[in-house]
Amino acid sequence: MRRRDDQPVTLGELLDTVAGRLRRVDLRLIDEVRRLWPSVVDPVLAEACRPEMIKDGALIVSVPSGAFAARVTSDAASILRGFEVLGASAPTSVRTVLTTT
Repeated sequence: MRRRDDQPVTLGELLDTVAGRLRRVDLRLIDEVRRLWPSVVDPVLAEACRPEMIKDGALIVSVPSGAFAARVTSDAASILRGFEVLGASAPTSVRTVLTTT
């Protein structure tokens, strides 16, 4: 990583940047979502799709194809109800991202 003036960034600066990004992500929440995922969605979706993160209340789910994206989108209301057990931390919307292999 380099600064805009083309000088190398110190390790301390790099670690500060990474730590700042991690503070904005609750890793325990996504771990809990992943644990609940198989009980919230159909077994086919549970096997093929993976909750990646929650960003601004949106659950981001990686999907292998457009067909799975359509299925996750159509099941969004049911998926969100399944995560209501998380209380105030529960996702409020679902988005999909296509994974490439």
